[in-house]
Amino acid sequence: MAATSSEEPAVASMYSVAPSLSRNPLGIVALALVLVYGLAALVTFGSANLEASLKAPLIWFLVLFPLTVLGVFMWLISKHPSRLYSPRDFRGDDAFLEATQGQLRSVAYLSAAQARQSGEVSVNTEREVEDVVETVVNSRRADRSFRLLWVDDRPENNVWERKAFIAAGASVSLSLDTSDALEALSVATYAVVISDMGRAEGPREGYVLLDAMRKGGDRTPLVFFASSNDPSHKQETREHGGQGCTNDPRELFEIVMALATKPLA
Repeated sequence: MAATSSEEPAVASMYSVAPSLSRNPLGIVALALVLVYGLAALVTFGSANLEASLKAPLIWFLVLFPLTVLGVFMWLISKHPSRLYSPRDFRGDDAFLEATQGQLRSVAYLSAAQARQSGEVSVNTEREVEDVVETVVNSRRADRSFRLLWVDDRPENNVWERKAFIAAGASVSLSLDTSDALEALSVATYAVVISDMGRAEGPREGYVLLDAMRKGGDRTPLVFFASSNDPSHKQETREHGGQGCTNDPRELFEIVMALATKPLA
């Protein structure tokens, strides 16, 4: 009877904190973990007649489950910290917008880049996107955390893509040809190089740049943003020592951000 009375406050406490925990993703995960782990512990230690062959997997689960959860939680904290909170976890709308302004800008600009490729963006539409982005997010720019070198003899073709990276915290430098890019790499350090393939120098000038970098000992990651997304071109890029090849703005963003934010070995 005493055991029952001592359990009631614990259950009541659980009921009282559950509503507050369920208001954000992290709290929901915590509730699910407590329920799963509690159920496993109850079955393992509350069933005296449970066979050893059935109890052993449960014991291993109780030992390994917390370690697995810790590993996943550390990964979430390091890679996606902003997704662990809901808007109501912030002190106000301004704090929430400030924390997510980079994501909002990047999504808007990448959407505009994809629409431009399909011919759906006009000059007026571009202005509208700019106005919407500036209205929704705080105009203060994010701190520069990494540098990108973009090599393209027609930089006007990737304005929206560059804006997406800048919104995500990058500083983007431009080079119009291979020699200028190699000069820039010799005097500054960049997290990633983004290059087109065909330029005035030749239809495979992107590979000329990549080969020159690798021959000179420059291991800076390079990703091609060209007109092709063919698997054979991706394979050829890897054979030359590159890290990726795509014609999709969103895929480019994902590849470059993964490379730029990758911890140093």
